[in-house]
Amino acid sequence: MTQALVDSARSSNDNAGPPIPYTAWYGLVVLTLINLLNYLDRMVVPPLGESLMHSELQLTGEQFGLLASAFLVVYMVAAPLVGTVGDRRARPPLLALGIALWSIATALGGLAWSFGSLVAARASVGIGEAVYGSIAPALLADYFPERLRGRVFAIFFAATPVGSALGYIVGGLMDHHYGWRAAFFVAGAPGIVLAALALWLAEPRRHARGAPATAATAQDPGEGPLAGGIRTYAALLRNRLYLLTVLGYAAYTFAIGGIAVWMPTFLERVRHVPRAQASVQLGAVLVITGFVGTFIGGWLTDRLLERTRRAALWVSAVATLLAVPCAYLALAAPDRAVYWPALIVAEVLIFICTSPVNAAIVSEVPATVRAAAMALCIFTIHTLGDVPSPPIIGAIADASSLEHGVMLIPVAVLVAGVIWLAAARLRVATAPERAPA
Repeated sequence: MTQALVDSARSSNDNAGPPIPYTAWYGLVVLTLINLLNYLDRMVVPPLGESLMHSELQLTGEQFGLLASAFLVVYMVAAPLVGTVGDRRARPPLLALGIALWSIATALGGLAWSFGSLVAARASVGIGEAVYGSIAPALLADYFPERLRGRVFAIFFAATPVGSALGYIVGGLMDHHYGWRAAFFVAGAPGIVLAALALWLAEPRRHARGAPATAATAQDPGEGPLAGGIRTYAALLRNRLYLLTVLGYAAYTFAIGGIAVWMPTFLERVRHVPRAQASVQLGAVLVITGFVGTFIGGWLTDRLLERTRRAALWVSAVATLLAVPCAYLALAAPDRAVYWPALIVAEVLIFICTSPVNAAIVSEVPATVRAAAMALCIFTIHTLGDVPSPPIIGAIADASSLEHGVMLIPVAVLVAGVIWLAAARLRVATAPERAPA
């Protein structure tokens, strides 16, 4: 499917502008494979919960929950620190370093001798993935012109649901047959190979595609990294279009975080679906809806880009607003014949936004600060999104009921859609995209 989409993108756009070099297509394939491994390494831990709590480490439920928090907090804090570095230095070596770091840290989890050592290993994974999460989308944006970014980002982000599902599968199977330590070793090993492939990525000209730098965002090579970083992030916060896009993304991530953490428990506790059945069905839905929604979103964005430069925001806004009633039905309807179809439609609509919103972020800022823009986005969406949403929903569930707690999810989806609609309608001057020299 990925190859077919690449062929379609190439054939349908060969006459729309300068040809895309093969180094860009190589970069897309390698970065997509790395993104798949990225999510595999993130999701290898959840299926190990019972084994870790009954192993020689004797983790408590609270300690197991902290493993995910340790990764996420370090990931979002590290992203702004490495973002401006990615805008000033050669990116392929930085990518290779980040991939190698998170892969080694993942494997080191298999050598943990205590809760503290396991937390340290998982936290180190966050540092490596922060490098990748900040730089990879910026690199793709420099490889491809705006007319192709919707479909290119669709390929890239289609690896998210596949990698997440593989993380569950690899973690569960390795744990069952060889023990929880083997799961970390197997998940970490492929990263060394992909780190080597990353070294062969081309470094495109940062001014080749994208809006030109302004006085507020241009970087002075002689400026210190701290002063330059503060100046860059301050300028990004003054970019109203970028800021609204990221705030809508934060509300969207709040909903996604709530779904990811609480949907299995909701199905088991409220809808009385057996635990194993709920996990398998949710995994299957995740992969299918992730593929379908991500590709639809990328294709729609590129098609509508001929009519409006805000195509990515319009697609994201309309899709999330349409998802609101479906998400509500999925959580409120007691009838299986209603809530499962509603959940599938809601997830397709939600995944439609994945490619467009990321394409919008890298297209709304100058090419010289794209890594910083992605880094600030990572920090914001996790700080306001999936870090607070699970405990807030849990607190409401404790005080009232889980049925009431999960109703924050459609509310967050609605907020995301309203913010993106406001961004799509915002009147700001945008520079036309320049063709490569």
